[in-house]
Formats: sequence, C-alpha cells, structure tokens
Amino acid sequence: MTSEQNPAPETSAPTEPRPGRLTAAAALAGLEGAALVVGGAYMLVAALTGHPDNRQQAITGGVTLIVLALLPLLAARGLLALKSWSRGPAIITQIMALPVAYTLGQSGGVALPFGIALAAVALTALVMLVNPATTVALGIRMPGSAKGPE
Repeated sequence: MTSEQNPAPETSAPTEPRPGRLTAAAALAGLEGAALVVGGAYMLVAALTGHPDNRQQAITGGVTLIVLALLPLLAARGLLALKSWSRGPAIITQIMALPVAYTLGQSGGVALPFGIALAAVALTALVMLVNPATTVALGIRMPGSAKGPE
C-alpha cells in the first residue's frame, strides 16, 4: 500500500499559533513544578539516607512538595494544550509563590538569590498569564464582552 491510499490522519491543530507569552508562561509553570519535584526528592533522599532531626517530618515535607508539584505541572500541560481551565491553576501557583519568595528573601544568606529568582519568575508568569493575547488564545471571555441573545 502506498501513502496515497492511506493518507496520514490529520491532527487537530489550533487554527492560530500559540502566543509566545503563553508558551513562556507554560515553561515557567513547568520549571516551578520541576523545582518542587527536585526539592521534594532531595528531602526524601536526605531523610532516608541522612540523619535529619525528625525523619517523619522530613519525609512528609518531601512527599508534600512532590504532591504540590502536580498543580503547576498540570497547569503547564494545560496551557500548552490551550485549555482554558489551565489559567486558573497557573495563576494560583504564581500567587502562592510570592509569599514563599518573600520569606526566602527575608531569611537572607544563601536563600536570598532563590527568593529573588522565584519572585521574578512568579511576577513574569503572572504578567504573561493575564496578557490579552493569552486570554484570547485560551478562549476566555473578558467580563462584559459576552453578548447575550438579542
């Protein structure tokens, strides 16, 4: 059989390309999720191989970080797939990151650069997520723009 007899199935691609800001916001959310997974895995390995003050607390903290990573990772996947539901979790993730960044910044020392980087990532992602091009690409209607029946 030739390719002419069995054409490749068409994939349902979006009619318009995904805005770069949306792709960047998804990448930042994915980066945050990946960082949470790495941090959680580090805590688990340290709890199991090291001598933490409280092994149960270290294991619980590691598992919690890995579970929390699901929110930004799912949001990133949804943003890349242009799913309108994904913007809410992505925005929530960024808002939750800001107090963490502030706390890291206040602790000073080694944590200060991490706090600054986290704040920069969260603010950048928030700006990209509320951008009108992102809103349109996700099919989210702005308040007052919905037209009712005439």
